[in-house]
Amino acid sequence: MTSGLKAHHQEAIEKLVSTYQNDPAFPALIIGGSVAKGCARDDSDVDFLIVAHDKEYNERKARGDLFINRADLSNYPGGYVDGKIINERYLHEVADKGNEPSRAAFDGAFLGYSRLDGLEEVINNIAVYPESGHEERLKSFYCMAFMQHWLMTEADRHDNLYAKTRAASQLALYAGRLILAHNRVLYPYHKWLLHYLGKCVEKPMGLLRNIDSLLQNPNLQNTRTLFRSLQDFKDWGVTDLEAYTWFMEEVEWSWMSGTTPLEDL
Repeated sequence: MTSGLKAHHQEAIEKLVSTYQNDPAFPALIIGGSVAKGCARDDSDVDFLIVAHDKEYNERKARGDLFINRADLSNYPGGYVDGKIINERYLHEVADKGNEPSRAAFDGAFLGYSRLDGLEEVINNIAVYPESGHEERLKSFYCMAFMQHWLMTEADRHDNLYAKTRAASQLALYAGRLILAHNRVLYPYHKWLLHYLGKCVEKPMGLLRNIDSLLQNPNLQNTRTLFRSLQDFKDWGVTDLEAYTWFMEEVEWSWMSGTTPLEDL
């Protein structure tokens, strides 16, 4: 267990552990989610991963039964435990080649129990920012932010509400990803993006406020404020022409190389 848990979450975890720790099909249980990250609300559920032996995992996968959702293991309003069934191979593959959201899912994660040797070390090796490709990611996220700024000017010119809201949300995303990468903080996917940005030490002044203003009012003025804060924060080493060219080659023309464009990942 870890310190700082709310008493009712701790109790739910204890019930979860006692339910499965003697089941030979499940040699390990990992607690994750907001409870493990230390940002759970009173009514947050307890997220977990339960490691199954290959035979159990393969049988469940074949019948589409890889989830455990139980309200009977918690005693607080709206409470439940919510888990995914994985195998040990999954953990090693995430540590070896997992994307950022998959790695970030293990940020703060801890063992409920384990009968697998070395599992804690494997988990600790997952939630590590990948240095390989760091500079390329910085360029990609800056170029995407640049293009959303430009697309908002077009959306404003045509008074296209859909294009405005999409450019706003995409700019918030890629501005956020740029600053996370600058700080070498894993991208935790959309739900926790702003929370993780709040933890970043190096970021433009008023970043979260500017993102909130843009999402609340997706207009050209708020777009310019957010994007200029990125430019004022640091010289990202990308010219406007390079950003346009990158977008054309890596997004619009991605089909030519058979790759998935960044905005679809």
